[in-house]
Amino acid sequence: MNITAAQSEDDFNRARNKAFINEIQHLLSPEEASLISLNDVKQMIKPVNETYIGMKVIPIDKIVGSEGRYNDFDNRFFPKSSHLKNRWEHVDEAAIQSIDLPPIKVYEISGLYFVRDGNHRVSVAKARGTEFIDAEVVSLQSEIVLKRPDNMPDIIKQIINYEKRVFYSETGFGDITDYWCLDFSRPGRYDVIYNHILTHKYYMNQQQEGEVSMEDAILSWFNTVYMPLAYSITKKHMLASFPRRTIGDLYVWIVRYWDDLKRKFGNEFPMDTAVVDFKKKYKIPLPKRILNRIKCILLRKAIDNLGSESAETPPDPKSV
Repeated sequence: MNITAAQSEDDFNRARNKAFINEIQHLLSPEEASLISLNDVKQMIKPVNETYIGMKVIPIDKIVGSEGRYNDFDNRFFPKSSHLKNRWEHVDEAAIQSIDLPPIKVYEISGLYFVRDGNHRVSVAKARGTEFIDAEVVSLQSEIVLKRPDNMPDIIKQIINYEKRVFYSETGFGDITDYWCLDFSRPGRYDVIYNHILTHKYYMNQQQEGEVSMEDAILSWFNTVYMPLAYSITKKHMLASFPRRTIGDLYVWIVRYWDDLKRKFGNEFPMDTAVVDFKKKYKIPLPKRILNRIKCILLRKAIDNLGSESAETPPDPKSV
């Protein structure tokens, strides 16, 4: 093995170990150590069209995800598996020898970049501290502008904050209810709430002459639908059973669950009973969550080691 190959092997092993340590550090929150999937972001942001930008030099630190290889690298683009070793090391050797490689291909969306082709080149560049890289860019148009995130939960938080600003601004919800903490852990929930309010408004219109104003519908929904269920969620200590979720999250889930129960057992099915039943059915105890995560990491490590042994063991000539 020549000096360059030996250095590249050391570089890969360091990068691989960093990915493994990162995974262990995020044992209870694996999504924080995962590379961001372009398709997941597109589903949340829903870009309206795409435009070919062409060749340009882009900052490495704004490359935050991948179109298709997001399971192979962690959120810092360190390789998560030894099956990436050969290709990664070849790219690293080229970098050591200052050999020019073809530009990578990326999608740009909301000011961030996602790799279409060239994931190994990006991984090596990040591991070596490179600041810029040549790229062929296609832009996906969106009104949302995102700051550089550390992981997918950070992107989700930014999108939710954008949706909250739009919802509160367009409906006047905060001024009408004086309630500014209608929060969610997943995007798209404010549209759900808006539809709940519209449905509530429809039934109000059926019970009186004249059109109910949107302001009256919001206030009525808040006082007669949302707050009683929010109070029950708080009283039953639901948030302790569903970590990192909000009262708004539980409201959306329990309303859906309660509707199913009412279809089975009648419209008089008690709300508090639905809340308790939901908690019993969907709560996952903390020890079980930890055990499941440990099993996933150990299984991945075992598969990784098996792949390494297969790659290092020459085939039996009799079996070829």
